[in-house]
Amino acid sequence: MSAVEEKLAGLGLSLPEVVPPLAAYQPAVQSGVYVYTAGQLPMVEGKLPVTGKVGAEVTADEAKDLARICALNALAAVKSVAGDLDRIARVVKVTGFVASAADFTGQPGVINGASELLAEALGDKGVHARSAVGVAVLPMDAPVEVEIQVELIP
Repeated sequence: MSAVEEKLAGLGLSLPEVVPPLAAYQPAVQSGVYVYTAGQLPMVEGKLPVTGKVGAEVTADEAKDLARICALNALAAVKSVAGDLDRIARVVKVTGFVASAADFTGQPGVINGASELLAEALGDKGVHARSAVGVAVLPMDAPVEVEIQVELIP
């Protein structure tokens, strides 16, 4: 078990299996020393725990927890191509998408769920640049989707 996975275990979390692609793409690809993940939905054992728009059917706090699950799924995708999460030199960028009710403006707070998990699991290596974007709808009516880009230790 990697040091990152031990840190996750200390948080009461375990790395899930990689979420299978829902369409024609790979969960993650490596190019040089970088790994780019596809957008990760908050899938748990093959299912979305909740669906709908944040600010309507889903609360901001629920969505923040879902963003945390997305980040955990993204780490699983990174491991699937990097082999070991201890190879992460740093998380470079996080992009979060929030399916938002028309009047919801708390996207940054929702995506903090992903950012905070990465910082907890990776320490300073988890600090990153980020975008948090409100969108009309996401695949499968998911409330949140997160993708990450990481730099690996060669």
